[in-house]
Order: sequence, then structure tokens, then C-alpha cells
Amino acid sequence: MSVFDTVNQLFTGKKVVSKPTEFKKKPQLPKPKKVDTQKLQIELRAAQAEARALVAEARDEAFRLKREAEQEVRRQEEFVVRKTGALDEREKLLQNEERRVEELKRKFEELRQQELERLERIAALTRDEARQLVIKTVQERMHEEVARIIRQAEENAREDASKKAQEILVDAMKHGATDYVAEYTVSTVKLTDEEMKGRIIGKEGRNIRTFEQVTGVDIDLDEEGVIRLSSFDPVRREIARVTLEKLMKDGRIQPARIEELVELTKKEIERIMFEEGERLCHAVGVFNLPRPLIALLGRFKFRTSYGQNMITHTLEETKIGIQLAHEVKADVNIVRLGCLLHDIGKIVMDKEGNHIELGVELLKKYNLPSTVIDCVAEHHEDKPFSSVESMLVYISDAISGSRPGARYEDIEGYIKRLQDLEQIAKSNQGVKEAFAFQAGRELRVIVEPDKIDDAQAVTLSHNLKEEIEKKLTYPGNIRVTVIREMRAVDIAK
Repeated sequence: MSVFDTVNQLFTGKKVVSKPTEFKKKPQLPKPKKVDTQKLQIELRAAQAEARALVAEARDEAFRLKREAEQEVRRQEEFVVRKTGALDEREKLLQNEERRVEELKRKFEELRQQELERLERIAALTRDEARQLVIKTVQERMHEEVARIIRQAEENAREDASKKAQEILVDAMKHGATDYVAEYTVSTVKLTDEEMKGRIIGKEGRNIRTFEQVTGVDIDLDEEGVIRLSSFDPVRREIARVTLEKLMKDGRIQPARIEELVELTKKEIERIMFEEGERLCHAVGVFNLPRPLIALLGRFKFRTSYGQNMITHTLEETKIGIQLAHEVKADVNIVRLGCLLHDIGKIVMDKEGNHIELGVELLKKYNLPSTVIDCVAEHHEDKPFSSVESMLVYISDAISGSRPGARYEDIEGYIKRLQDLEQIAKSNQGVKEAFAFQAGRELRVIVEPDKIDDAQAVTLSHNLKEEIEKKLTYPGNIRVTVIREMRAVDIAK
């Protein structure tokens, strides 16, 4: 193997196989010169070192080129991804634009078709008809001018409507005039002589004490010649007044007789109130109302709202509402019942809640029409008006309550405080009756003796005191008196 084959083997790593020497007879060559073997070895080692350096350099260059190629591939991939995303977004935009263009084309075609149809109609019109159509088209385009004309027309209409409304309301208020007499002065009883005061007081004050307990009113005997009866509840005051007059006429003034006459008078007053309720209903043209509702309406005779007698207010309001319903062509019967029953909840004393909620609940119980119930529910604008009739009930109530002289003071808060005071006591077990006296400065509680003993009565008075302090706001002090009276009754036959 020659030197060149050796060097080639070092660079390529391949083994060089020398061909076998052909034994041919060759011409005789001159003898070669003597070779310097040491020098050749040195050159061979240098060549081998240079070959290794070249191989390492080539390997490093290959690695560098490979890294650069990989980086370039990644850059190209990222570029392609960005270009692809941009192309997708652009494609979406183009699709949207195409759809918008198609929509515009469609609208344009519709408008063009409409114009063609209008031109076809115009072509078939007379000169005057064509002129009117052109004027109409111009008017449609002059939106501002047309709007101005409409606003002016609306203002004129409002002015005319306001004048007409005033005329209607004044005429309705004339129809609301009533000669119904309300009894305000029912708390004074005249004495025939001063001796009668002593008989009313009784031995050790037992007569007057019994009278106050069973009637729930406070008796004032300080003024000469008269007896004043004080209670926030006008019905109680009326019962006490009638009872006291009967006692003075009868002459037998004693605890048993007082209790007997009070019970008889209560029944008599209930009958009177029913008759008053019936009279009120007939005065406004309402018949066949359930008897319990008529009886509740009769209680209006002895009650006031902000100083205005409720039976007078209801009668006045109902007449106004009926007249307004006739004027505006509304359902007169719905307005009639709505006005008559709008404050019925103020008479419901045994439940908590405002008079609107209580009134709606009561009317639902007696299956009154839903349109009438809506009038009651909406007459203070607690709910949006559901009908013209509901609005008329609200207007009628406002006219009757706000006219000059209709209401002279706000006593609703005062009455509610006294009612709450009594209700606190009645909510306890074993309490038979509870009465607020002295303008709410004294609470007398009558308990059932078989359910509460003396010790429990003391505890009850203490608990009531704490409950009143916690729940009510009031001026001054409130005396709480718990009365437990034991009675043994038997009948001889």
C-alpha cells in the first residue's frame, strides 16, 4: 500500500485494499534512490494531525449549520402561523364585508323596486293626485317640520284637555255635595243635678270603676253639670254615652246593672251601625252587599280620618267618582264600589297591617270582583294603576280629602299608638280586655282569674312595661294596671 493510500485511509476512515500485483514481465527500471524513512514518518504524523483538525473543524461547522437551519425553520414556521392567522382574520373580514354588501344590494333592490312601484302608481294618477302625492312625499321628508307641527297640536290639545278636565271636576264636586250629618260631639253627658255624680261614683268608687272597666272609657267629673267621656275609640265612647244616659234615667246604678246595660247598648249600637251602613249603601246606589261589609261600613259613622268623618268622606268621594265615571265613559259600577269600599280596611281592628292590605284581604274573602279589589289596592298609588276606574277612585279620594276644610288635624298617629298599646296587652295569654286611658298615659289590663293568679298578674305588669318601652315611642310615662277580679256566680232556682 502506497503512502497516498495510507493518507487517504486516515482522512476517510476506509480501508484501502490494494490490488494484487500482476506478475507481468516489466521492463527493467533503474533502481530507486534511497528514501529517508524518518522524514516520511514526520510528514505522515503532521498530515494526520492536520487531518484531525480539519475533521473537527468540519464537524463544528456542520453543527453550526444545523443549528442555524433549525432556527430558520422555526422562524419560517412562526411566520407561516402568523400569516395563516392574519389570512384567516382577513378572510372573516372579507366574508363580513361580502355579507354587508349583499345586504346593501338587497336593500337597494327593495328600494329600487318600491320606487318603481311608486312611479308606476304615479303614472296612473291624475295631475291633482300626483301633486298631492309629491306634497305628501315632501312632508314625510321634512321630519323636523312635521314634528314641530305635532308638538304644537299636542300643546293645543293639552290646553283644551286641561280646561275640559277642570269643568268635569268642578261639575263632579257639585254632585258630591252631601247633607249627611256626622256626629262629632258624642263625649258629653249633661247631669240633671250634682247628686247624680255621687251615685255614678258609687260607694268607694265601685260604680265608676266598673263603668270604666267594662266600657274602656275614661270618665271626667271635674266640670260642673256635665260628665265628659274620653276615649280614642269613638264606638266605645258612644256605647258609654248611651249607657250612662240609660243608667241616669233608670236610676239603678250598680256594678251588675252597669254590665247588663253595657251589653245591651253594644247590641243596640251594632244595630245602629248596620242601619247607617245600609243607609250609606242606598245613598250611592249599592244594594245586596254582604251584611258583614254593610256592618263595617256603618262603623264609619263614629270614626274619623285626619279629622274628617269617614262616612261623610266616603259618601262625598263616591258621588264624585260616579260623576267622573259618567263623564269619561268608564264603568260606573266598578267606580261606585271601589269608592264605597276603598277605606274598609280602616275598620278591621283585629289584624295587623295597613288599611289597604287589610281591605284587599277582606274583599277577597267575600269574593268581590277583582276590578273592584284593584281599585282599593291602588287608591294610594301603592301599585301602578291597572284601569281607568282605578285611577278615578284615586282622583275622587284625593278631591274629597284635599278640599279646603275637609281635614283639620292629623290624629292618625295618635290613634295608632293607642291601638298598638292595647294590642301589646291583648297579645299575652290570659288577657281578657285591655283599655288605654288618659290619652295613652294609662293602660288597664283585665285578666281571666282562672288562668292568671296574683303572682302572674304582677309578672305580667312588669313584662308589659318592658314590652311597651321596647316597642313604642311616647311622651311622658305610661302606668300599667293589671286587674284580676275573682267572681263566684250561682243561680238559685
